[in-house]
Amino acid sequence: MPGRLLRGLWQRWGRYKYRFVPWIALNLSHNPRTLRYVPEESKDKVISDEDVLGTLLKVFQALFLNDFNKQSEILTMLPESVKSKYQDLLAVEHQGVKLLENRHQQSTFKPEEILYKTLGFSVAQATSSLISAGKGVFVTKGLVPKGAVVSMYPGTVYQKYEPIFFQSIGNPFIFRCLDGVLIDGNDKGISKVVYRSCNGRDRLGPLKMSDSTWLTSEIHNPLAVGQYVNNCSNDRAANVCYQEFDVPAVFPVELKQYLPNIAYSYDKQR
Repeated sequence: MPGRLLRGLWQRWGRYKYRFVPWIALNLSHNPRTLRYVPEESKDKVISDEDVLGTLLKVFQALFLNDFNKQSEILTMLPESVKSKYQDLLAVEHQGVKLLENRHQQSTFKPEEILYKTLGFSVAQATSSLISAGKGVFVTKGLVPKGAVVSMYPGTVYQKYEPIFFQSIGNPFIFRCLDGVLIDGNDKGISKVVYRSCNGRDRLGPLKMSDSTWLTSEIHNPLAVGQYVNNCSNDRAANVCYQEFDVPAVFPVELKQYLPNIAYSYDKQR
């Protein structure tokens, strides 16, 4: 009887060992470079929130000026002081050319070119050089200084108690923040449908509260590729790390069209 039981257990192990052995091996031989000790949430900052915000405002403002000819409806809803600020900035950029009389002379650049002109480098997603890593993110032009913001993790933001089961099935792009908030950065399937739905829900006339172009091949915010940044490997150490950032409530409304995140619930705008 004991022999029959042991044989039965051995047969079961033969069927399941390939599920358990790799897990045990991976956890026994973990790569220490993938671990970063964070004593508390407030200390999980490589650069200050002020520096992150400054970078986003700088890039988004440059994108807004580059698209100025397409912003006429939005401009009608902004205070005169804000409109004057952008007109002055654009006049300086075009060496004093008066905006209202010479709009047709304005040349536009691709978003990645704006990123290069603003921060000194550009990034893009492409096939990864790592084996079986799929897509990755590469610096395509320029040099990235230490401490620079190189990308944003786009997607729908879910609180811990909100439904995400069906979106999570077979989805490798769900990112869990330190406080348990989840970001679904998948640009396909039901995740894509949910994001587009929330994006349309929150729109106020011509004012877009978020950017949905990261779901397409024509990305307006060139930083919105963070979901394709790969983890390090045993052969290649990490050269970037993630940092969490809450967009402040006073963020300029005209620049929210470049934010690649949206809250799943209408009453949760964090």
